[in-house]
Amino acid sequence: MNLKNNHSENKAVQTQLLFSTTEGKVISLQIAAGEQLKEHLSKVPALLVCVSGNAIYKDEKEAVINLKSGDYVNIEPDVKHRIDAIEESNFLLIK
Repeated sequence: MNLKNNHSENKAVQTQLLFSTTEGKVISLQIAAGEQLKEHLSKVPALLVCVSGNAIYKDEKEAVINLKSGDYVNIEPDVKHRIDAIEESNFLLIK
């Protein structure tokens, strides 16, 4: 199986729940090249792992992190953040 196969719609940002338990969940996230996951908050801590592509993570604490395959960022709860995809990018979001 490949994460890209979970995202067959022609949309700028796509998500697909991969796994869920009472303790948390894992979400596949795909952002098209040149598109953005708009600024938002997470109520719980999260781990964003870049599986493929190239994107920039930015948050209100002035963090700017270039994410390429294998890179990750810990997302703090209640911190506004966004992701700008330089090229089509696939992520695992673990909450």
